[in-house]
Amino acid sequence: MAGSLLRLLAILSLLPAAGAADYAGSKACKTCHADLAWKFFRNPHFRDEEVLPQPGAAGCESCHGPGSEHVKAPSKASIFAFSVRSSEEIVTRCLSCHSNEMGRMNFRRSEHFKASLNCASCHSIHHSPTPRRLLSKVQRELCYTCHPSVRAQFSMPFKHRVNEGLMDCTDCHNPHGTFAPSWKMGDRPRLVSQASVNEEACLGCHKDLRGPFVFEHTAVRVEGCETCHLPHGSANPRLLKRPVVFTLCLECHNGTGSGRTGAGVPLTPSFHNMADPQYQNCTICHVRLHGSNSSAFFLR
Repeated sequence: MAGSLLRLLAILSLLPAAGAADYAGSKACKTCHADLAWKFFRNPHFRDEEVLPQPGAAGCESCHGPGSEHVKAPSKASIFAFSVRSSEEIVTRCLSCHSNEMGRMNFRRSEHFKASLNCASCHSIHHSPTPRRLLSKVQRELCYTCHPSVRAQFSMPFKHRVNEGLMDCTDCHNPHGTFAPSWKMGDRPRLVSQASVNEEACLGCHKDLRGPFVFEHTAVRVEGCETCHLPHGSANPRLLKRPVVFTLCLECHNGTGSGRTGAGVPLTPSFHNMADPQYQNCTICHVRLHGSNSSAFFLR
């Protein structure tokens, strides 16, 4: 009910003022734009004109605005033409209907908006080749346009299977902006979605690692999964940052005070001699690295 009311208010805000252009109706648009009109009924933006507050306010003019002046003198100046409008104008026009949707209402705070991208940068309303979301390309190819380094990561020996079509970028990221910033080690926000409330996106699939735990691994709790893992792809099994497990553990557990924890987490007990191969595979004993309900040292 609330969503319908907001949509109605958005449409009313687009109604013409006195002396301005009036709605001509979608039939008038079909005269010149038959190539777009013949299949528009399959478009998610298609609306039944009979249920809207003003005749003719649906279809083409629900996005492009009143078209009576455009019919008299066809030009991009006499209608809202997305191809010549600024990013701010395009975003404002799209959000007049989509601002009440949870995944999009935060777009103006996103890194994409700050980079002068707008809805038309990724979406193609009339010529989308994809079955969902009206994207201008297959989602991964669209993201790779601006993120070529990520394409290379997904070609690593161990990776999440995005290129194979088993996952999408939006399984982990929200391109329209997130409500909680995702800073990791001083990086900029990366539009990472949340699995539930304030959980990392990883837990959306890896539910067996979700807590709460009686004994939490500080690195996981404070810095998250990317403390040890590379989320897109890695040359190492389990998407680890380093090929040898104990060298990864020693980044924090070095006893020097230089670890990420700030205080330096010493090796305990003292007989852990890392020159001895029997101690170099930390996960032989410390198997509950993501958290444990029975052991403060994450033992079995």
